[in-house]
Amino acid sequence: METIAAIKRRFELLAPVLNERTRRLVAAAEAVAYGRGGGVAVALTTGVSRRAIRHGISELAAPASLPEGRVRRPGGGRKSAEELHPGLREALEALVEPTTRGDPESALRWTCKSVRNLAEELGQQGYRVSHQVVTELLHDLEYSLQANRKVLEGSQHPDRNAQFEYLNDQVQQQVAAGQPAISVDAKKKELVGPFKNGGRELRPKGHPEQVRVHDFVDKRLGRATPYGVYDLARNQGWVTVGIDHDTAEFAMASIQHWWQTLGRAAYPGATSLLITADGGGSNGSRLRLWKLELQRFADESGLELRVCHLPPGTSKWNKIEHRLFSYITQNWRGKPLVSYDVIVSLIAATKTRSGLEVRCELDNRAYPTGRKVTDAEFACLNLARDEFHGEWNYRIRPRSRPFERVIS
Repeated sequence: METIAAIKRRFELLAPVLNERTRRLVAAAEAVAYGRGGGVAVALTTGVSRRAIRHGISELAAPASLPEGRVRRPGGGRKSAEELHPGLREALEALVEPTTRGDPESALRWTCKSVRNLAEELGQQGYRVSHQVVTELLHDLEYSLQANRKVLEGSQHPDRNAQFEYLNDQVQQQVAAGQPAISVDAKKKELVGPFKNGGRELRPKGHPEQVRVHDFVDKRLGRATPYGVYDLARNQGWVTVGIDHDTAEFAMASIQHWWQTLGRAAYPGATSLLITADGGGSNGSRLRLWKLELQRFADESGLELRVCHLPPGTSKWNKIEHRLFSYITQNWRGKPLVSYDVIVSLIAATKTRSGLEVRCELDNRAYPTGRKVTDAEFACLNLARDEFHGEWNYRIRPRSRPFERVIS
């Protein structure tokens, strides 16, 4: 037993510096020194196969049988899959990219391209290889798991950049004059209840927050619709959390709440308000009800409302998205939005090191959809369009009397 232990200890000490050849030679030397039954004993102790030990003993008896610098004889060892299956690499590439190299009607095109599925498809073509071989080949071909990437914007308006420059100039002029300028938008609707929320949050190990398996809306709780107002000059946010539909009335009610709660005190001498918004949704540039609600707010506040919409397909560039909404999402990551009170509290607790502050309130009112604006109502708007893309840039001035249109 002491001899076996000594063999094991010596082999463990030498193992880090042994290659395939020296490993079998050392094992063979130990087996010869052990004597009768040494091959079995050393194989059990070191893990080297009895066949390798026998080959090592033969090499010790005839040292010149293997050329210097080689571990195996020329041609020794298992042949690679590509040597056994000529054309394997090309066949695999054709499966991975069927739209450019292979059959566009291949069923694999519409299934998950896992290495096991690829190996099975190759097997049907006569290439009998394991999924591990497929993995190694894909690595050699520089393939890796890739997610979709949003880079294709489709067609864009020829004046897109010009509109951004125009909008930026208007904001700078408004801020320089000490007048309020805001960015507005509705955030994604959120399910209210114990539902999974993206991201991770620190909790005791092994005790994750338990949420529902299926994201079916809870009819009792419904959905929350956050509508935000971001003050471009003061780095200050306002969010109204609605419980009903995201309509133009709801959007304007949120802006009006911001003005009454924060805006009027911050800009006591304001005579105008610049609103930058997306081109669609509840504050869309083509929405008649949005303009009617703007007129109502202008009449009540006495402010001239200046509106600049982002060009089509550019909502992600809205300032409120990455200066307010992104921080709200980070703040409530991993936390189930179990109630409206929790949503309001999490939004109101959002802060940044750059000084962002957020106020939030719940709006329990109903905002029914389907409200139509008649031609007569629209004709009474005190609306003046800018010379540059008046469909995106316009102003609405207060009326001296309800439904009296002032010609500018």
